[in-house]
Amino acid sequence: MQAIIHPDTGEKIFMPFRMSGYVPFGTPIWLNQSHNACVNYSNRNATKPTPTSTFLQGYFGAVTSAVSLAVGLNVLIQRANRLSPATQIIIQRLIPFPAVASANICNVGLMRHNELSEGIDVLDGNGNVVGSSKIAAKHAIMETAFTRVVLPMPIFVLPPIIMSYLEKLPFLQTNRRLLLPIHSLVCLATFSLSLPLAISLFPQMSQIEVSQLEPEIAMATNSKVVTYNKGL
Repeated sequence: MQAIIHPDTGEKIFMPFRMSGYVPFGTPIWLNQSHNACVNYSNRNATKPTPTSTFLQGYFGAVTSAVSLAVGLNVLIQRANRLSPATQIIIQRLIPFPAVASANICNVGLMRHNELSEGIDVLDGNGNVVGSSKIAAKHAIMETAFTRVVLPMPIFVLPPIIMSYLEKLPFLQTNRRLLLPIHSLVCLATFSLSLPLAISLFPQMSQIEVSQLEPEIAMATNSKVVTYNKGL
C-alpha cells in the first residue's frame, strides 16, 4: 500500500506511474524503445514533487550520460581488433545495460540532490517526525540508485545471452519470422522478474541507527532506531 501513496502529499499515485504499473504499462515501451523507457520510468517515482527545471535537469542529465557511455563503448569495441566478430556482437548487445544504469544513477542524483542539502524526515517508532537528516537522505538516495541499477539488469543482460543461443537452433534458423515474437517473450519474462527482484533489495521504509545520524537527531528522540522513506 505504501508504494501507491505519495509520501509527501498522501494522495494515490496515478496508476501508470506506480511501481506496480512498471510491467503492464512499461512493456510496450520497452519492446520498442528500451533506453527511453528506462529514463522515463526513472523520473516517475521520485520521493518529492519536483519543479519543471529539476525534472528537465534530471532528464537531460540521464540522457546525456547514457548516450555518451553507449557511443563511447561502441567505439571502443569497434576498435578492439583482437575480439572476434561473434564476441563483438555479444558485447554490443550488452552495452545498453551500463548506459541505462549510468542514466539511472545520474537521474536519481540530479532529481533528488536537494535532499542532500535539506535532508529528509526521520520517524520514531510511533511514526512521529523526529527531524530532518541529511545523512538519512544520502542513504535513501544511494539505496534508490542501487535499486535503479538492478532494475534493468535482467532485461538488458539476460535476453541477449539467451537469444544468442536460441538463434543458433536449427528450428529458428529455418523460421526467422519467429525470432521477434520469441525475443519479445524472453524480454517480457525477464522484465516481469526484474521488478520484484529490484524492489525487494531495500524496504521502502528503511531503518537507520540514531547513532549514525546528526547529533540534533539523537537529542530529539530516545529511540535507538528511526525510519525514513527511501523512495522508489
